[in-house]
Amino acid sequence: MSRNWRDLTATTFECQKMPALSSRGMVVSNHPLASSAGAEMLAAGGNAVDAAIATLFTLTVVEPMMVGIIGGGMAHIRLADGSHRFIDGQSTVPSAVREDTYTSKPGSAHDVFDTVGNENLNGPKAVAVPGSLKAWCETLRRFGTMPLADVMQPAIKHAARGYAATPYLHECISESAAEMRKDKPIAAIYLPNGEPLKVGERVVQAEYAETLRTIADQGEKALYEGPLGEILVDYMEKTGGFIRRTDLTGYKTVERQPIRADYRGWTILGPPPPAASGVHIAEMLNILEGYDIASLGFGTPETIHYLAEVLKIAFADRAAASGDPDYVGVPVERLTSKAYAEERRRAIDPGRAQAWGAGVSQLEGAHTTHMTAADSFGNVVATTQTINNLFGAKILIPGLGAIANNYMNLFDPRPGHALSLAPGKRVTTSMSPMMALNGGKLRYALGLPGGKRIFPSAMQALVNLIDHGMSLQEAVEAPRVWTEGNALEVEQAVPESVRTKLASMGHKIDAVSTVAGGMNGIAFEDDGTMTGAACWRADGTPVGISGGLARSGVRFRLD
Repeated sequence: MSRNWRDLTATTFECQKMPALSSRGMVVSNHPLASSAGAEMLAAGGNAVDAAIATLFTLTVVEPMMVGIIGGGMAHIRLADGSHRFIDGQSTVPSAVREDTYTSKPGSAHDVFDTVGNENLNGPKAVAVPGSLKAWCETLRRFGTMPLADVMQPAIKHAARGYAATPYLHECISESAAEMRKDKPIAAIYLPNGEPLKVGERVVQAEYAETLRTIADQGEKALYEGPLGEILVDYMEKTGGFIRRTDLTGYKTVERQPIRADYRGWTILGPPPPAASGVHIAEMLNILEGYDIASLGFGTPETIHYLAEVLKIAFADRAAASGDPDYVGVPVERLTSKAYAEERRRAIDPGRAQAWGAGVSQLEGAHTTHMTAADSFGNVVATTQTINNLFGAKILIPGLGAIANNYMNLFDPRPGHALSLAPGKRVTTSMSPMMALNGGKLRYALGLPGGKRIFPSAMQALVNLIDHGMSLQEAVEAPRVWTEGNALEVEQAVPESVRTKLASMGHKIDAVSTVAGGMNGIAFEDDGTMTGAACWRADGTPVGISGGLARSGVRFRLD
C-alpha cells in the first residue's frame, strides 16, 4: 500500500517490543527459554518441525499454566514442497462419560457450560483424554530430522535445574491460587509456604524431569501404553476421574486439510472442524471484503462497528454449527461461501448495532499457548496447544509431575446439542494457527492463545496486515476488540472518543486491559529473510538464526 495506516487511524499505539530478523530460521514462542530451545535445534541443523517440538516440550516446563503433555492442540504444518496439513491432537471425551454425566448449574445460559460442583472445571473429573504428547512424537517422526531424545534435552534441563519465575507466571499463579491450594502436589511447586512463587524465584520440577526422561527414552508409548499411563489411570481411578487404559491405547491423532479462504487476492489457510476458527475466520473475512476497510481506517468507530457485527454473526453461527465432524454435520461449504457472506452483509446496518441469530440450522442431536517456527528449507509450523484454563484442572498428577487439562469444561453438559458429551468426541476449539499466501508465496504465519477470543484476534491481525498494511510487529501488538453478542470489549488503547461514538451506535462498551493473549508470528520476504514478532500480552520472544557455516576450504593458519 502506498499510504501509511497511521494517516487514517483513530486509535494510535506504539509497539512495545522489537522484531527479530533472520536468514536461516526463526522461532517465536511465549517464553524466551522455549524459543531458545527451538533455535538450538535450527542451529544444530534441524528443521522447523524439530524446532517446534523442542519448543513445545520446553513450554510444558516454563509455561506450565498453558500447555502440557496431558493436554491437546492443533498444528498447522507447511512442508518445503508447499503442501499444508493440520495435525489434530485434540483431547477426547473418556469412554466412561455420557451425555448426562454432569449436572448443569440451574439457570445457566445456553453458552455457559458450568456444572454443579464445578466437576467439569476443576479436579480429576474435568480431565479429558490427552492428545498432545502423541501428536508431538508422531509429528517429529514423520516430518522432523532429529531424535526425540535430542529435541527434549532443553526441556529436561530446565525442569531439573529450574528457571526463574517471570512476572507473567507469578500473576497467573496468583489468579489461580485459591483453587490450586486444594491440591497439595501442585501447591508444593507453585505455592510454596502457601503463597505464589515470587518473581525471580526458581521453579524446579524434578519429578516432571524424570517423566520427560522416560518419554525421551520410550516415546509416546510411555504414556499411551506404558508406565506413565499406568500412573495416570491409577490416579484417575482412585480420585473419581474418568480416563481408563482403553482411552489411552485407543487414542488416535487425525490429519486434516485446511480451510481455505480468498480475501482480496490473498489465500488464507486455517484449521478445519472440529476447530471452529478456520470456518468462521473465512466467514468474517468474506463479509468484510464488501467494505473498504483500508479507507475506513484502523481503530475508527466505523471499522470497529463492522468488526463487531461480523464477530456477532460468526459467534451466532458457531453456537449453532460447530463440533466434531465425526459427530456433527458442520455446514462448512455454506458458511465459507461468498454467497452466504453477501446474504449476511446485506442485513448489516452501517450505523447501528444489532442482535444476530444463526444463519444456519441449529445442529441439535482461554488459556493456551502458541508458537511459530520456520527454517531455511521452506518448512513452517504454526501450532496452538493448551490444557484449557490456567493450570488446567488445577491438579498435578503425582508420579508424573504433570498438570492435567480441564478440557471437559468445553463440552455442553446438557444432552441433545452439537457440543453435548459423547465418548470419543473431540472438543471444538478456537485455536487459529493461520497462514496467509499472496501470489502463491507464503507471507505470514501467526497465532495466539485466548479461548473464544483467539479466532477473532487472528482475523483482526490478518486485516491489519492486508487492509491496513501494518508491519507484522504492529499487527500483533495492535489494540483488539471482541464480542460474541453481549458487551463489546475494546482494549484500553482505543480512545474515549471512539468508545463514545460506538456507544451512540448501540454498542455496550467494556474497556479491558487485554483481549486474548500473546500473539506471535513470522513474516516471509522474497529474498528468504524472515521477521519474527511477539506482542506485549505475554513473555513472547522471537529468536532468529542467521550467519552460517564457513565457506568450503577456508582455514585459519598462523604462519
